[in-house]
Amino acid sequence: MATQQTQLLGRSLLAPAVVLLFIWMIVPLAMTIYFATLHYSLLDPGSESFVGLENFRYFLTDPAFLATLQNTLVLVGSVLAITILLGIPLALLLDQPVVGRNFVRLMVIAPFFVMPTVSALIWKNLLMNPVSGVFAWITSSLGLGAVDWFTNLPLTSISIIVAWQWTPFATLILLTAMQSLDREQMEAARMDGARGVQLFRFVILPHLLRPISIVVMIETIFLLAIFAEIFITTSGGPGNATTTLTYLIYLRALVDYDVGGASAGGVIAIVLANIVAFFLVRTIAKNVNV
Repeated sequence: MATQQTQLLGRSLLAPAVVLLFIWMIVPLAMTIYFATLHYSLLDPGSESFVGLENFRYFLTDPAFLATLQNTLVLVGSVLAITILLGIPLALLLDQPVVGRNFVRLMVIAPFFVMPTVSALIWKNLLMNPVSGVFAWITSSLGLGAVDWFTNLPLTSISIIVAWQWTPFATLILLTAMQSLDREQMEAARMDGARGVQLFRFVILPHLLRPISIVVMIETIFLLAIFAEIFITTSGGPGNATTTLTYLIYLRALVDYDVGGASAGGVIAIVLANIVAFFLVRTIAKNVNV
């Protein structure tokens, strides 16, 4: 009897938080779905009308949709590849006993705490500017000429900026995993003759598979919502070259003033994000059970 009363008391104490979280999640989603079924233009308030699934059909048949979906996948995939390929060697280096290791770790991780807007402005004006940027000065000094990054390589430029921000996150997670690696196992592998590539392939890499999966899942969730870097640097251009699904929804809502179409795009983005999350979670579950 006392146990049941304790459980009931615990549930009653948790109830307000659960209800608040439920409202916080469900109300915006419900309103988005509701607006997605309306013809709702900010240029003509008060003239809303029910159109059913018409906004979804319009958004999915928009010529820009497939291009933005491809840009989103390329951006997310390229950033994931860069952060993992750079994060692993950085984690290995930072795990070595060197003088000033704590300071070096702090400097490597620091970019992750720079606000996306500030980061985009630094890269756009100080590094990638074709006239006064550091990269232009380096390439011109080598006789290669300046590169107009945001005109000739727009999506690559965005990928580099975002990867610069997220590589410290991958490095931090992988470094933490490296520190949990059994040192006796490493010594045993060395005594068996494992060196260099063999030690990394058969001991270190299998140990990093789980944290790599976690990095991929967390980064993917946030990378699907990349906005500030695109807005500050290219505004989705040239043309639709750097327009992602998130940025397309912004254009429909606050440039075309089409709230209904933007809401339909938001619902579609939620569905696609959940599909991606489903496969990522299954992949991580397999790694955890190994």
